[in-house]
Amino acid sequence: MKKNKSILLSAPYILWMLLFTLIPLGVMVFYAFTDPDTGAFTLGNLRDLGLFLPTLGTSVWYSLLSAIICLLLGYPVAYFIAHRGAVAQKILYMLIMLPMCMSFLLRTLAWVGLLETNGIINVVLGKLGLGTVEAIGTSGAVILGMVYNYLPYMILPLYAIIVKIDNRLIEAAEDLGCNGLQVFGRVILPLSVPGILSGITMVFVPAVSTFYISQKLGGAETMLIGDIIEKQFKTSNNPNLGAALSLLLMLMVLVCTGIMNRFGGEDEEGGVVV
Repeated sequence: MKKNKSILLSAPYILWMLLFTLIPLGVMVFYAFTDPDTGAFTLGNLRDLGLFLPTLGTSVWYSLLSAIICLLLGYPVAYFIAHRGAVAQKILYMLIMLPMCMSFLLRTLAWVGLLETNGIINVVLGKLGLGTVEAIGTSGAVILGMVYNYLPYMILPLYAIIVKIDNRLIEAAEDLGCNGLQVFGRVILPLSVPGILSGITMVFVPAVSTFYISQKLGGAETMLIGDIIEKQFKTSNNPNLGAALSLLLMLMVLVCTGIMNRFGGEDEEGGVVV
């Protein structure tokens, strides 16, 4: 009876996974291994992936760089929030999450208004007599857009880990003669490694597949793998190659997720460096 009840309760989840995960995944795999003209089985789409490896490398590089910048910016913020009072933590946590309640498209378009040639930043610089900067349409603008949009994904898992660190470990290290830098390097940083891995993964995965940020902030010269996939479905009329590229991207995401689960899972508590 209990087993039948469990199956009944899990039925909506199973149906959801079947309709919106397994079936779309099966369709993607089918298109990736079929010819766009005849519909016959082929490995030609996979062989054509080599043409886009430079673009994939660029996407991976931009995403890794964005994740590193998010880590450098997000770690001090997460550490600061974790060491405030309970009320202050809730307020700061809400402020970090607040931009995520706004449309991703609007957040990106806001940076277009800031960075374009006649945008707010250049207007202010011009009035200060500092000239103007050509920021829009550059790789720096794309990375800036990634960092801005995905920074909360780094801060939140870091905060969740740092706030759980037992203060008695820090006090013990200080009693044993460690200064502030040594306490951070030997106690706090090792214990926050799971949060670091989780944050890097949560930033890298959406950044490597993005296309809207590169289109609006990078222009035609900045082409990422997400742009190539969109192009195959929209303008090139080659969904089979687009499906093969999507399959490759999905495998990369699975590898990243596997690494996070292996080294940064919830039961992974980190360790103190002796």
